[in-house]
Amino acid sequence: MTKKRVLSGVQPTGNLHIGNYLGAIRNWVELQPNYDNFFCVVDLHAITVPHNPATLAQDTYTIAALYLACGIDLNYSTIFVQSHVSAHSELAWLLNCVTPLNWLERMIQFKEKAIKQGENVSVGLLDYPILMAADILLYDADQVPVGEDQKQHLELTRDIAMRFNDKFGGEKNPIFKIPEPLIRQEGARIMSLADGTKKMSKSDPSPLSRISLLDSSDDIQKKIKKCKTDTIMGLNFANDRPECNNLLGLYGILTEKTKEEVILECSDMGWGKFKPLLTDAIINALTPIQTKYNEIMTDKNYLDSVLKEGKEKAESVANITLKRVKDALGYLIITS
Repeated sequence: MTKKRVLSGVQPTGNLHIGNYLGAIRNWVELQPNYDNFFCVVDLHAITVPHNPATLAQDTYTIAALYLACGIDLNYSTIFVQSHVSAHSELAWLLNCVTPLNWLERMIQFKEKAIKQGENVSVGLLDYPILMAADILLYDADQVPVGEDQKQHLELTRDIAMRFNDKFGGEKNPIFKIPEPLIRQEGARIMSLADGTKKMSKSDPSPLSRISLLDSSDDIQKKIKKCKTDTIMGLNFANDRPECNNLLGLYGILTEKTKEEVILECSDMGWGKFKPLLTDAIINALTPIQTKYNEIMTDKNYLDSVLKEGKEKAESVANITLKRVKDALGYLIITS
């Protein structure tokens, strides 16, 4: 039986944090043998907001190496860079021409980011969901793992695909496969170290809000020492203690202990005794990833070969889809 194909992408803006790993990547590493996986470093998306050109290439390497260091297996998965496959940009333009403008103007993420950027907001930010649709549709993805903030974008992708199929394919000859959201096994929801009511995010302006996968032991110790806590005596899980819930939950996940076991161990502790325990648990969990990452980054030839092979595999799929789209639109195509 043919495996279902899945596509997922990460922007090369800052490195991944422990919330990304525990909330998604770790689960996906376990599930990857069940799927045909395409993991994309979406560097075209990265420039829809102001970025640093001096670090973009290195950040792209970092994300690719972290995928591998976290356990993404090339026997089951393809890792590639979005800008290396020109079909992404070409299909995005073609989809632009069949997508109503008001579909993009209603996107919540655009509205929120446009307010922050004011007059400097780019057309690229408005068009971001079209490029995301191109990413997904190029690979005939059966399923797409999406978080809460991307659900609306996947719905737009489905709407665009169905509109295109209706206009240029018909019921008997659809051009695009309609992707479904992938309801993954529930991963850990790791909250900000600065505010236990907000999800940990690499876009948070404060680096103290998150533990990055490449943080040094000293940095981890400093961040946990400074993280927000409460003044209530005794540590336990309670609805009115978001920071306590977050830190105890993180400790439980990293040490593979149940809530009951964590409560039994920590209920009589103060923060001064608990924080070093949590620090050690984080360091122990990240050390193997960091060791593997450093090995990969010292062998750029290997990493380049992974991305070159990934580009070739991605192009072999994407170009077939692109040709199908251009045929449907009536373009003149001359075969060599």
